[in-house]
Amino acid sequence: MTIEHPSFGTLSDDRIIIFDTTLRDGEQSPGFSMNLNEKLRMAEALAELGVDVMEAGFPIASPGDFESVRAIAESVGRQDGAPVICGLARTGRDDIMRAAEAVRPARRARIHVFVSTSALHMKYKLRMEPEQVLELTTSSVELARNQVDDVEWSAEDGSRTDPDFLCRCVEAAIRAGATTINIPDTVGYALPEDMARIFTMLRERVPGADRVVLSTHNHNDLGLAVANTIAAIRAGVRQVECTINGIGERAGNAALEEAVMALRTRHDAIPYETGIRTPNILRTSKLLATVTGFDVQPNKAIVGRNAFAHESGIHQDGVLKNAATYEIMTPESVGWTKTNLVMGKHSGRAAFRDKLRALGYGEIGDNALNDAFRRFKDVADRKKVVYDEDIVALVDDEVVRGHDRIRFVSLEVRSGSKAPPHAALELEVDGELRAAEADGDGPVDATFRAIHAIFPHEANLVLFSVGAVTEGTDAQARTTVRLEEAGKMVDGQGSDTCTITASARAYVHALNKLLVKRVRTEPAALSA
Repeated sequence: MTIEHPSFGTLSDDRIIIFDTTLRDGEQSPGFSMNLNEKLRMAEALAELGVDVMEAGFPIASPGDFESVRAIAESVGRQDGAPVICGLARTGRDDIMRAAEAVRPARRARIHVFVSTSALHMKYKLRMEPEQVLELTTSSVELARNQVDDVEWSAEDGSRTDPDFLCRCVEAAIRAGATTINIPDTVGYALPEDMARIFTMLRERVPGADRVVLSTHNHNDLGLAVANTIAAIRAGVRQVECTINGIGERAGNAALEEAVMALRTRHDAIPYETGIRTPNILRTSKLLATVTGFDVQPNKAIVGRNAFAHESGIHQDGVLKNAATYEIMTPESVGWTKTNLVMGKHSGRAAFRDKLRALGYGEIGDNALNDAFRRFKDVADRKKVVYDEDIVALVDDEVVRGHDRIRFVSLEVRSGSKAPPHAALELEVDGELRAAEADGDGPVDATFRAIHAIFPHEANLVLFSVGAVTEGTDAQARTTVRLEEAGKMVDGQGSDTCTITASARAYVHALNKLLVKRVRTEPAALSA
């Protein structure tokens, strides 16, 4: 069976469309907001990864969201082989027209319209009768279809919707011109057999269901998002909605890397193909962790640092004899490589640029390259060996955050048992160099007090943690700072061989993310 789709042409039955919503559903997570430059960098990485559809944001949510979707459509969306650029919209005319305007510059554009369909949501969230929801479904899809050829319609809380009413809504959306029908498990309630039953029902009962792409969007509240995704694929779904590292509302979404590698590794049981370039998975995962300030847990499937680690003697013996004894996929297939120890204080700029290309950065502007190379030389002077992980950490600090309003410049700390800890700090704020000194209950406290003196704010520090990028006493510290202000929470990360400097960088990163939050106003009833 094949489907004719306005964005993809003839789709074979074994092809799975990867719809990435890292920049929309993923960014809705508390603390995960990104600024424009961070979104552009992530969008470029997702395009390089090979996602088919990129949900770039919710254009009516704020001027910043509109600007970021528009910028992604104009830059990433106009490149050769670019993914479809998608904007989310509720059923109102203003939402749909704003989304249309934002995605219009892309070579291939999509508007994604959603409306709640469960009895619970219709009664308490929408305060509408079922017939009103049906009318909204038709009118919103028709309006969106007048703006773009590619329209997706979603039934919010679809997994808890009355089956008969769900079929009526899907039929109405198809008649109105929807080219993709998405049934989300919005609250992560469904079991795999539920998702299989829903999509089997739609294929059997809804006229025209064989002419559109059926899509699944699963949340992970019960830890079943990927399992539900696989069940939906087996029941006829040909689009998978997912995020890098599984980020998203509450417990997150189905993780792209897990769904894709399940299809690849168990092709014998799930014979479907994607366009994902799997060796780029790890690099994309690490970039997202740097941008958002949230590292993945060590035992995370595919991208956790323990995913290919073996401590048990029995396991180590088996892997040394034949890796397939305990590894169901190769580390290289998802981007893991053996650490290269070549880079050091004698390495030049050309070698450094080549290393960045090998690590997946592509071309970096001269200014960002110079800043990153300066930090690399500084680290190389203080460490015996510079690992790939060290380079990733320091380069992301410069490349990803190069356009922040507040930038770390320098820090000098005095600490010990004979005098109060003291910090002398310099920051650049909106291009102006500012300095302050402060004492504190420890060197980190003194540093944070100095930051507050330079940039006064009402944010509360709710989490401070320290880890290491690599092993050894000369390892770079990777610190995380979580700030809360007026109910808005953000995480910032920083790295440096000096733990106190890394802490200052993390705090500054978190402050910059709070500035993004301050200008962002979420509209009512946003979900999916």
